Amino acid sequence: MKIVHWFAVTIMLLVITLLFSAGLVNATELRILAPNAVKETITEIASRYERATGDRVVLSWAGTEAITKQISDGNMFDVVISTLQSIDKLEKEGKLASGRRVDFAKSAIGVAVRAGLPLADISSVDALKQLLLQAKVIAISSGTSGRYLTELFQRLGIAEQIKGRIKQPPSGAQIGEMLAHGEADLGFQQVSELIHVNGIVYLGPLPSEIQSITIYSAGIHSAASAPTAAMIFIKMLTAPNFGAFIIKTGMEPA
Repeated sequence: MKIVHWFAVTIMLLVITLLFSAGLVNATELRILAPNAVKETITEIASRYERATGDRVVLSWAGTEAITKQISDGNMFDVVISTLQSIDKLEKEGKLASGRRVDFAKSAIGVAVRAGLPLADISSVDALKQLLLQAKVIAISSGTSGRYLTELFQRLGIAEQIKGRIKQPPSGAQIGEMLAHGEADLGFQQVSELIHVNGIVYLGPLPSEIQSITIYSAGIHSAASAPTAAMIFIKMLTAPNFGAFIIKTGMEPA
């Protein structure tokens, strides 16, 4: 099915490119709002889209909580990218076009420490618990992974012991940068937000038995100024030949 829809998108892109080259179509400005967890993926797709269509893509970044609030409050972006749950919520509110959601990537929660600290074992739940109990400052996000980790610490029975050592910055903050700047010695965030940060050591994903997978999705704003362009853009996210790049960024195709 993905191959069929990618063929259709390819044909549409070819037609648009030919019309644009002939001067029959004016360049469109496509506004996109997305979370930092998918920054590399969306930046790459935006570049490919611009080369294929001649349109201009304007990218804006925010945390998943901030994205939901911006759109709920009435801000308009042609394409809105966030977690599956957030996109569904915005569809139900009527902010995004119904039935247009495209799921394109899955992300796990990763663990990292500040560079220079001893390498730590996170191969088991018990090993991770010991690391958490020993850490002086623990940084977690205010988004999807942060909410899950707050619940996880409760389940592990250590929430009270570590609550005074947890830092939870505002939505959109980068945990890897906090580690690199010495603001924390242990941090948790989506793998894709940690693996490329300098000044930290990425230890790996959470143990599988306590892992939480986030699905990232794209939707089209119900008041989009360029709905056709928006549809082409989000369909490109699930192209078969783009899966390898998604994996390279630390995620998996949805």
